[in-house]
Amino acid sequence: MVAAADHVYDANHGLVYEKTKSSKYVTDGDLKDLPFFQRINWLSTTIIFTPLIAFVAGMFFVELKWQTLVLALAQYILSGLGITAGYHRLWSHKSYKAGMFTQLVLACWGAAAFEGSIRWWCRNHRAHHRYVDTEKDPYAVHKGFWYAHIGWMVFKQEKGRSGRVDITDLNEDKLIMWQHKNYLPIAIGFAFVLPVVVSSFCWNDFWGGVVYACMGRMFIVHQATFCVNSLAHTLGSQTYSTEHTSYDHIITALVTFGEGYHNYHHEFPHDYRNGIRWYQYDPTKWVIALCNLLGMTSSLLVFPDNEIKKARIQVKQQELDQQKKEIDWGRPIETLDEMTWQDVRRRTEEGELLIVIENIVYKVDDFLAHHPGGPQILKFWKGRDATLAFNGETYNHSKAARNLLMNFRLAKLVEKLE
Repeated sequence: MVAAADHVYDANHGLVYEKTKSSKYVTDGDLKDLPFFQRINWLSTTIIFTPLIAFVAGMFFVELKWQTLVLALAQYILSGLGITAGYHRLWSHKSYKAGMFTQLVLACWGAAAFEGSIRWWCRNHRAHHRYVDTEKDPYAVHKGFWYAHIGWMVFKQEKGRSGRVDITDLNEDKLIMWQHKNYLPIAIGFAFVLPVVVSSFCWNDFWGGVVYACMGRMFIVHQATFCVNSLAHTLGSQTYSTEHTSYDHIITALVTFGEGYHNYHHEFPHDYRNGIRWYQYDPTKWVIALCNLLGMTSSLLVFPDNEIKKARIQVKQQELDQQKKEIDWGRPIETLDEMTWQDVRRRTEEGELLIVIENIVYKVDDFLAHHPGGPQILKFWKGRDATLAFNGETYNHSKAARNLLMNFRLAKLVEKLE
């Protein structure tokens, strides 16, 4: 295999990686030693905070018309799905296939989210999955909630810090490369020009289009997407795996177009669903499934139910194992001293109340007054083997009784009763 000029072939792994490139937004030096303002990536910071400032300021001066609200919602849904259904599930994880028209819509409105090109976004997201929670994770949450949310974009990153991934398929996709090379005009056209033209010519609301359908919409989509990197790695439950900081939570799902069932997604990233139950809020899944019915998408990948059940049971078992460690189960049998029948008889003659069950010697003096069958039964078996009686010949004791008995373990019997 011959790699392109800007790529390198890793013969040890059989993969082609993008070469690390120098950039005016990345420094080779120790970033911590740079003055604060030189550490900031001003391009990303401007893209992130300008919509917030413009939206908040504009709300005080520009009235929100219902037509503009509808337009803003439409732009919000289309650009949000461009990221979740397009950038994420289609191109990052190949969880389904889409027709050219569907891809074109997702590519154009995904660009309108102003989160970078498909190629750039997917490259980082694949690195996130491959190196999650390590130094090579581009937005590792262990560096802090706000670092994962926006810090990794606001501050410059050391060259080559993000882990290498194979994006050969992205580089060979003509639509992706077209969007990558023409990203800025596409993003400006669908994020700003289109909504402003519509609001201006259809109901004469130029500034409303700018404030609400452009800046407000862009700010909200940003925060929704950023929550996948921060909130989804902080809040919720771990149903399928405890090996990485990803969580399932309905709140995260509500603000991220269904990306909030993130623990499932990290364990089964190629599944086109995040919320696998019919009642779980995952509009991205519903849209992909609807498009499949209309013939616009195909080959929807679904992880086998048997494998999903395995993951759930393994996590439950881990939880049970942890709970068992927190419970006093009595002295472990392997740590008990050894006794012979001669030792048992001698100590009972000295006044101790010892009984033997299944070759374990129990000292039950403190339980004598509490025995449900009365103290005489325990006295009867003093110094004797009560195994058969305990296991059903007299009374088949409950699980609770057997658990309680563990607290009275004294020794292991090293010889059988003849």
